[in-house]
Amino acid sequence: MSNPPFGFGPPDPDKRRENDPAEGGGQQQPDMGADAFNQLGQMLSQLGQMLSQAGSSSGPVNYDLAKQIAVQKLTSSGEAKVGFSSAGDSGTAVRDAAHLAELWLDAATILPAGASTSVAWSARDWVEKTLPTWQRLCDPVAQQVSGAWVEALPAEAKQAAGPLLSMVGQMGGMAFGSQLGNALAQLASEVLTSTEVGLPLGPDATSALLPANIEKFTEGLELPSSEVLVFLAAREAAHQRLFAHVPWLRQRLLATVEEFAHGITVDTSALEQLAGQVDPNNPASIEEAMSSGLLEPKTTPEQQAALSRLETLLALVEGWVDVVVADAIGDRLPGADALRETLRRRRATGGPAEQTFATLVGLELRPRRMRAASALWKLVGEQHGTEKRDGLWSHPDLMPNTEDLDDPMEFAERLGAEGGADADLDPIAELERTQRAEEQAKADEDKGDDGKTGQA
Repeated sequence: MSNPPFGFGPPDPDKRRENDPAEGGGQQQPDMGADAFNQLGQMLSQLGQMLSQAGSSSGPVNYDLAKQIAVQKLTSSGEAKVGFSSAGDSGTAVRDAAHLAELWLDAATILPAGASTSVAWSARDWVEKTLPTWQRLCDPVAQQVSGAWVEALPAEAKQAAGPLLSMVGQMGGMAFGSQLGNALAQLASEVLTSTEVGLPLGPDATSALLPANIEKFTEGLELPSSEVLVFLAAREAAHQRLFAHVPWLRQRLLATVEEFAHGITVDTSALEQLAGQVDPNNPASIEEAMSSGLLEPKTTPEQQAALSRLETLLALVEGWVDVVVADAIGDRLPGADALRETLRRRRATGGPAEQTFATLVGLELRPRRMRAASALWKLVGEQHGTEKRDGLWSHPDLMPNTEDLDDPMEFAERLGAEGGADADLDPIAELERTQRAEEQAKADEDKGDDGKTGQA
């Protein structure tokens, strides 16, 4: 893990310089008692405003503050616009591109269209629409960090803190919220579609593109903007087909991220060291201690296993999308091959999306196996056909694993040897049966919980 999760990062050096008189920032120590009292009054007023704001959001992360910071940064940097700078309706352009992409995809996969709505988002829209999913992903990290921090405080430190101890959670929530807001603003100014990070962050059945970001992305490609828009619309639509018609996929992706986050452990010796830096009479010291960089998390074997599963599943998703979109577009777009390679490199070099995700959740979305996954899906499609290839998504037990990515040929041969009995299965019918079975299991579980509640 090259990037620690939020709450672990080092403090902002610019902020330190601004507050350090020796670096030319802040104000010199006043000589007059009245000035000192004025400064004390301003500090208390600011602290009151901060705590009041922290109280508006419950939980380990202040998401209200995160949203406010992200929106402010995007607005001040001019990133809040929706459409292209050139004349024309961005919403219409996105819908037309999505419609064309869906028509092409129909011939390349057995999975039907998954999006009922195609929309153009601004960076601000992306923040607002994806924040509920980020909350699900970030809460486990923040809970582990803040809980461990409080529990590891020596008894004398807890006693000295007294009533201020209850402020630790609020201050931690504000620190996390502030870091989350800045990270989301950075990511919102870069992402091209709602699924670019490989996770279903947006609302169900909604295909979303960010025209303003796409325009910036297109500037250095020397390709017509219309080609780029259709190509990205096809990738977004392919992702939506998977997330809509593979019932287990969305839950499995998000649950694996949560499993990784829940396994975060903190070095208690470092916590004891930080506890000595906390001044109970200065709540700001809590935030500085939590962001000092000493709380580097330790990766457990369980986390490594979860990370391996996540990397493999993400590679399979991205590899399938890569192959299906290439088949769907074919020779229709002259610049498709160049675009395909550009996006592969954008993911493989750990661009803004991967780096920011590592900061937010504590892990990197490493797409290094995407090329291997693409080779596997292409080989399976060539040897066994589109229906057999896409039918593997009907159940997680049928999916290739990490070892299969190492040897796609062996997997394709094994699939052919095992395919005799299952060759006549209808993959769509199998997907529907799997979905009905999962819905029935959930209904039975809910019914059982209601019965237990009634007995109690």
